[in-house]
Amino acid sequence: MSFNDRAETLLVRAILGMFGALSPEAASNLGGAIMRRVGPWMPSHRTVMNNLQRALPERAAEHRRIGREAWENLGRVLGELVHLPAILQATASGAGLEMVGRELLAAATEGSAPAIFFSAHIANWEILIPQGVRMGVNIGGIYRAPQRPGVNGLLTRLRHRAAGRAFPLFPKGAKGGRDAFGFLRAGGKLAFLMDQKLNEGIAAPFFGHSAMTAPAAAKFALHFGCPLVPVHTERLGPARYRLVVQPALKLPATGNADEDALVLTTRINQVIEDWVRARPEEWLWMHRRWPG
Repeated sequence: MSFNDRAETLLVRAILGMFGALSPEAASNLGGAIMRRVGPWMPSHRTVMNNLQRALPERAAEHRRIGREAWENLGRVLGELVHLPAILQATASGAGLEMVGRELLAAATEGSAPAIFFSAHIANWEILIPQGVRMGVNIGGIYRAPQRPGVNGLLTRLRHRAAGRAFPLFPKGAKGGRDAFGFLRAGGKLAFLMDQKLNEGIAAPFFGHSAMTAPAAAKFALHFGCPLVPVHTERLGPARYRLVVQPALKLPATGNADEDALVLTTRINQVIEDWVRARPEEWLWMHRRWPG
């Protein structure tokens, strides 16, 4: 491990320790308060504002507010990382999770056939796979590994602790894709976060603009003929969420594999766009989602 990796890992560990010393709600509030103030001064805030102008020009008067609240949501997610086990144990008040569409999840995951879930960086995306694992689903995920191996190890341990056990995580790339395909072929259930730009992806409309989008979820679903299920979280308060499972998307079957993949990827983007339009303050606007 390099010096920079050790230093950054120690810093992240210290920050997580600070949040861990607080209650889930207090950690969420502190993280949100810090990022609400610091985020708008960061270089990536320009990306936030450019993305808002591109995606929601009709809400220009709200851009500054949405941008600040998006930073706040990100800070809350960071503060809540060490408290995921508590969040995943629903309670009458305080930290917890409620669920809509539990029967849809059960229908998609029964038996030994593969299934695919897709979501986005909205509200708290770290909840999705651990909750599935806790419900007994053989689920894994595709993820983008941080540049620092030490930080990657910390985050992986936090995710596994939230789930109560280890679960498969496949890094983006050729090998990760092959391993994920094998996992599905063996009857596993696989989760994708579909809202980040992928230069090697396919151009599909998103908020009325062409956006390079990863086609793997669509291609895997078409190959296996398996359910492709939208699922996302909605913030109800500090460290408290609603997890929403929607009916599986209908798979196109024109006989043209490339056309079917584009149609299905476009549908995925439309679902995510609907989520973001409903709750723009909870989306991660900091990514360069569109060209330019």
